[in-house]
Amino acid sequence: MFISNQDIAALLSRMAVLLELEGANVFRVRAYQNAAALIDKLPHNLADSKQEDKALTGLPGIGKDLAGKINEIIQRGSFRQLEELEARLPKVLLELIKIPGLGPKRARALWDNLSLQTVADLKAAAGKGKIRGLSGFGPKLEEQILQGIAFYEANPLRTLWADAENTAHELCSYLKQIKTVAQVEAAGSFRRKKETVGDLDILAVCPQPELVMQTFLRHPHVEKVISHGSTRSSVILRSGLQVDLRVVLGKSFGAALHYFTGSQAHNIALRKLAQQQNLKLNEYGVFRGERQLAGKTEAEVYQQLGLPYIPPELREMTGELEAAAAGKLPDLITLNKLRGDLHCHTSETDGALSLEELALAAQDLGYEYLGITDHSQHVTIAAGMDEKRLRRQLKAIDQVNAKHKDIVLLKGIEVDIMDNGKLDLPDSVLKELDFTVCSIHSKFNLPEARQTERILRAMDNPLFTVFGHPSGRLIGTRPGYAVNMEKIVLGAKERGCFLELNAHPQRLDLTEVYCRLAKETGVLVAISSDAHSRQGLDALRYGINQARRGWLEARDVLNTRPLGELRKLFKR
Repeated sequence: MFISNQDIAALLSRMAVLLELEGANVFRVRAYQNAAALIDKLPHNLADSKQEDKALTGLPGIGKDLAGKINEIIQRGSFRQLEELEARLPKVLLELIKIPGLGPKRARALWDNLSLQTVADLKAAAGKGKIRGLSGFGPKLEEQILQGIAFYEANPLRTLWADAENTAHELCSYLKQIKTVAQVEAAGSFRRKKETVGDLDILAVCPQPELVMQTFLRHPHVEKVISHGSTRSSVILRSGLQVDLRVVLGKSFGAALHYFTGSQAHNIALRKLAQQQNLKLNEYGVFRGERQLAGKTEAEVYQQLGLPYIPPELREMTGELEAAAAGKLPDLITLNKLRGDLHCHTSETDGALSLEELALAAQDLGYEYLGITDHSQHVTIAAGMDEKRLRRQLKAIDQVNAKHKDIVLLKGIEVDIMDNGKLDLPDSVLKELDFTVCSIHSKFNLPEARQTERILRAMDNPLFTVFGHPSGRLIGTRPGYAVNMEKIVLGAKERGCFLELNAHPQRLDLTEVYCRLAKETGVLVAISSDAHSRQGLDALRYGINQARRGWLEARDVLNTRPLGELRKLFKR
């Protein structure tokens, strides 16, 4: 079972939220918050080696009690006190805190004052104007709560791909320990690299299916068994994720993998194609009459139907069958094509690593360059930099570059786009940089026309290089701001700007739709990590998933260019 620092931090943050819901002492809440923030930014993974409580208590703010909980998380993926607290809190409170804009204090106040039993009760109360009269609320907040409920209702509970990956890999590794298991792979929307997954489908090949099923049901994270059969079982994990396991024959593994990978629309179209050739395609293989022609691998399934192999990320019925038939499938981007990363933060603002530490980390990753893009002064919560501090950092970057010959730190900044379209720092200092990442961190609620105009006006500045996390969304918790992305893509093309695909697993911003639009328009996309820690640099692979779903090739991506060419592209 792999547990990352981010997993540990997420559980400690969850504990802080639930304690606040329960009305716990503020210092106890803050202890969990501070521990989560610390662990999220540690340069080494706590679970890589067994941690003694004594070693953990050497970390700032980590006492014996917290150290024990951290070790319990490493050993079993959760800790008892969190599970007990979740069990005793009213279920409606646990639902209310999922609504964007409702923190623990407000959720508790609404529950206390309105006797809520469900989210529907809250919606009804807001609709009748009952919230605005409560102390600390008001008409504007009531309207925001209604908007948050609408977002909550439109976004059912799903698991981020990055979180599902940990579960999928751990379960597959667990099943591979059975000596007679020949193949194991996760299918479904997880294999198609969707941003989120509703459940996991796992396929296995083994001559002893009952042994596989019994081993699966004994996994320590299984909380509830939904069904148990000789070749298929379904369970609910402690995390709430449903996992379905199927044992199939080796001669049908490829066909089953294709069938359970989907998408449904892609599968239906492929079955129709088979019928046109007097063939039958199902989860067991490709058949002519009763004779199986293919099924052991996915490649032979496609080949039997006269098509090249179509990567799972493209199987959404958005033109992949036509492109395959015409021999025009894209040569999808892979992680090893990236020469560097163009968005990361240092300890000068809200990052965990110094310039020197980031240079060494990037060097270890084999990068040719790394863009340093700390926040600008408007983002006060992240200790954003003013003109004086930025110039001091530029001198420090020169010193690090003089010391390291195998990596180049590029001089950049994540500069805020103000609501009037101006950039947060004067041109006199921005022109000293190699490039800028220009982002929105405020005034998310502007009308679409004004938001779009704001961005285009910022792009008019010749010192605007890359538009950072273009929609501003946080998957499952915050909708993006209203903006006409078609106009933004066209505006970037006309002005010689670039768009970021922010690889943070909760952002994945651009969506695959706009990645493809950028490709078709001729706008290069920067796949960037937005790293705030050493582990954060590894997020580039999540961006690669999204880029592949958007049909991007290496030639469509800005940071596949060598440094010399990149510098030329930066000069609008």
